[in-house]
Order: sequence, then structure tokens, then C-alpha cells
Amino acid sequence: MKTAWGVAAATSLGAVALMCSGVASAGSAPNVVGQKFSDARSALASAGYKPLVSTTVGDQLQWPSCVVTNQVARTVSAPANSGGSSSNQVLLSLNCEAAFATPGNPGNSLGSPAGSQAYASASASAAAAASSASAAAAAEAAAAGQEGQVWEGQQSGR
Repeated sequence: MKTAWGVAAATSLGAVALMCSGVASAGSAPNVVGQKFSDARSALASAGYKPLVSTTVGDQLQWPSCVVTNQVARTVSAPANSGGSSSNQVLLSLNCEAAFATPGNPGNSLGSPAGSQAYASASASAAAAASSASAAAAAEAAAAGQEGQVWEGQQSGR
């Protein structure tokens, strides 16, 4: 009976000690996979992490425009007897290829899901920009016509 009480007391004492001993740990780094490196660097720095590029694939883009494909957070301890503090770092892998391949420029194949999606997105953006520009030009021409101004290439009815 004494042994059972002793084991129970030791077990509960150990459980209390485990619950009360807090391990200081930093919060997790924000997930920046899929973002441009410039945006990822800002997000990590504002969260208190030092972004480090560990690997790159491709050479078509400058680092700020590269896309983050993987991240690994780590805490680096200060050297012994340095009096420094540990630092939170995030190792980043970057894809610096173009979003999709064009003649003479490597990138994702248009036959791949990533390449076809990037091409469709770029095409839609270009079409929207062209539509917006032509609508703005038409509105400007209409406004000028109301004011009686004649633009180059227009026929004056006067």
C-alpha cells in the first residue's frame, strides 16, 4: 500500500513539475511560400525573423522578383561565451525562373499547371490593361468633343 501511494505521489509530482515548467519558444514564422522574395523579406523582418536565401533555381529574375518555394525556420544560438543572444532565421528557397516560358526565355512550360495558370493570368491582366486604356482614351476623346476640341486624326466638322 505504501508503494502504491509513493508511486502515485511521484507520478503526480512529476506531472505538476512538467506542467509548471515553461519552455520559452518563439512563435512560428509567417508562411511566405508563394510570395515574391521582396514581400516575404518584409513580412519576416516585421515578425522578428532574419530571412536568408538558402537555394535558388534559375537566373531570369532578380532576387526581389523571385518566388519563395520553401521555407525552414530555425533558431541559431549565439557562440559560447559571446554574451550575444540567439537569432530567429528563416531559410528560403527561391524560384527565379520566369512564370512561363517564351521563345528564348526559360520558365514554366505552358503545358504545366503552373505555366498555363501564369500565362492565363498574364493574358487576363494584359487584356484588362488594354481595355482600361482604350476606355480611358474614349472617355478623354468624348470629353474633348464636348468641349469642342479636335484631336489629331479627328475630322473637324467646322
